Amino acid sequence: MRRTPIAGLVAGLALALAACGGGSDGGGSGKPAAEARLSGRGPITFVSGKDTSANMQKQVDAWNKDHPNEQARIIELSESADQQRQQMIQNAQTKSDSYTVLNLDVVWTAEFAANRWLVELPKSQFDLSKLLEPTVSTGQYRDRLYAVPFTSDGGLLYYRKDLLDAAGVKTAPKTWDALWAACDKVAKSPGGKGVSCYAGQLDKYEGLTVNVSEAINGAGGTIVDASGKPNVNTPEAKHGLDVLAQAVRDGHIPKQAITFKEEEGRRYFQSGKLLFHRQWPYQYALADKKDGSSKVAGKFAVAPLPGVAGPGTSTLGGHNLALSAFAKNKASAADFIKYMTGEPAQRANLLATSQAPTWAPLYDDADLVKKFPYLPTLKASILSAKARPIVVKYGDVTTAIQEKTYNAITGKTPSDVALATLQAQLGQLIQP
Repeated sequence: MRRTPIAGLVAGLALALAACGGGSDGGGSGKPAAEARLSGRGPITFVSGKDTSANMQKQVDAWNKDHPNEQARIIELSESADQQRQQMIQNAQTKSDSYTVLNLDVVWTAEFAANRWLVELPKSQFDLSKLLEPTVSTGQYRDRLYAVPFTSDGGLLYYRKDLLDAAGVKTAPKTWDALWAACDKVAKSPGGKGVSCYAGQLDKYEGLTVNVSEAINGAGGTIVDASGKPNVNTPEAKHGLDVLAQAVRDGHIPKQAITFKEEEGRRYFQSGKLLFHRQWPYQYALADKKDGSSKVAGKFAVAPLPGVAGPGTSTLGGHNLALSAFAKNKASAADFIKYMTGEPAQRANLLATSQAPTWAPLYDDADLVKKFPYLPTLKASILSAKARPIVVKYGDVTTAIQEKTYNAITGKTPSDVALATLQAQLGQLIQP
């Protein structure tokens, strides 16, 4: 075999690096590569899941008023996170330019970045210093910025304070056993007739991955450990999964709740039929409306999620804004992302929707805390939250989690069998 001289190899490598552009755009502009990719101005699209708050259009309208030549148009996808992800992936696989700014679930960054469906964003153009630290990491892949935190999310326990008070339960439960006991007390009280105990998001979709992760983490277990290896076939994980499965069997979780996503559960809680509800912050503003749409307005409060031996652990939720690699008018899109993720827009969005902002100072604003008393609890939830598995094949991983745990919760498969099978499947999907 012919050997290449060292000098020739070095020269060839230098030429290759020059062709790739190195630390510049490769076109002689001197700009960093990430910054140089943000070119083109004109109309853009903003692709997001269904906006149940009706506030997103108002924010886009404000942008459009100030940017007559860079109009943004919302493309609204399904309420289902799984369907949103699939539609965005289909658009990327066809390299369509119809999607510009993507509103991504925080766990999709690695998958979308690894497949080169996103444009790397220059960190120098986006001020991340005042954002909640856990949210910043969700927008990065291999230490590069691909998405900017837009909204965060931490799981909260909504509960009917009026019914607990009437039944003599003076504090929100910190453990599952205390929660079930509170339900039994309320059920025996005059106001507890026809009120179900507990619900979360237990349909077979992304919400189930979130809820199961919280149950397992709250029992001292994990699905994927800190080193990135599956570790779900453990007594702790079984204990957490069994909490949900047993609650379905004994009726503390009503049968219809195994079909609940966020909106089904929200409507059930607002109708006055549910005592405890695991839900995201956005529910607060809707459930507290005094226009007759909520029967529980002024009657509920919010607490940390329960765990097995004490307060539980939330799964980190939220959404980030990213830029499609196949989009036109990337410069306009980058400015739109700055606008939507900036402090003024996030403050306005919090006031209108009660969604969790990513700007840390907003959680300590006295006027906001007065209006939204749950903000300190939410901040603590986010800061202590645990991420779902951060893996490139996230779609396959979350599908496996949903299928195996749903069968255990609904009684089709014993929990130990479900977790052993899940451990083996995740071992094949998650490569070191």
